[in-house]
Amino acid sequence: MTVTNARRALARLPGWRIALSGLTIAAIATSVATAQDKGTLEPKPLPPLANPDDPKTPAKELFGRRTTAAPLQARSIGFYAKGCLAGAVAMPINGKTWQVMRLSRNRNWGHPDLVSFLEQLSQKAPKVGWRGLLVGDISQARGGPMLTGHASHQVGLDADIWLTPMPDRELTRREREEMSATMVVAKSRKDVDPDVWTPAHAAIIKTAAEDPKVERIFVNAAIKKALCRSTDTDRNWLRKVRPMWGHDYHFHIRMSCPAGNPDCRPQDAVPPGDGCGKELDWWFRDAIIKPKPAPKPKDTKDQPKPRGMTMADLPAACRQVLLAP
Repeated sequence: MTVTNARRALARLPGWRIALSGLTIAAIATSVATAQDKGTLEPKPLPPLANPDDPKTPAKELFGRRTTAAPLQARSIGFYAKGCLAGAVAMPINGKTWQVMRLSRNRNWGHPDLVSFLEQLSQKAPKVGWRGLLVGDISQARGGPMLTGHASHQVGLDADIWLTPMPDRELTRREREEMSATMVVAKSRKDVDPDVWTPAHAAIIKTAAEDPKVERIFVNAAIKKALCRSTDTDRNWLRKVRPMWGHDYHFHIRMSCPAGNPDCRPQDAVPPGDGCGKELDWWFRDAIIKPKPAPKPKDTKDQPKPRGMTMADLPAACRQVLLAP
């Protein structure tokens, strides 16, 4: 750790009032490393909230800087990829059968129904051979578009679960930030890696899909292919498991709109069938697995940049969520 990084990190520790000139480089670095391992190092403060009335201000710049939940009745507002979240609750970072990852992102907020579901799913995990859940991104404190990453996860009803088995100990803060999730897809992209994929991987996804509150589960097409080899007599749960680009390190749970949330817009119904036929074959065409590189644009100087989502694109109720104290 450099002196500059150590000073910056140490300065962010709440309650520290230390004359930095009196500390050696080693002392600074040691103090910061200790705080990181204990999980007491706060994420870097974000700049002040931008002007929500400026029509050019991207909504992600507004919602990405709200670090606490809106103190309103819990409700999901809008669509999974165009909405916000009131009355969110934070999933505790540790439980007997779960651990939250990437804590610095502050994305462990969700609708109370989703957080409750994840805790219940984690308790079922050991019964199917999966020690517990490593929980990735859920939503921001007030939902909405994120500064980086997902297009969805905006209404507190989406959650990413790592395909990495939870260790039998509590991970340190540093490990939660730096360790990588497990790639379960083979290099060919046509199936799962037999050296990595286990029956427990399939069992935890099936367990999630069988819950009636789950709307969909997104996985890599190779994972869907592996699940289609199931010999279950009842294959209805497979309908919910949908192939999607990426999702080779985690599976994505999407909950249905909760009861009593009239402003939550549901997704179209899942098509009939188990999704294991010709529709799955489409994902393994060479054009999909090995797409040709996109041609480089000749000149981008005069081309307008894509417009990001603004408050005007979100449901009107999201303004109240954003501006709530």
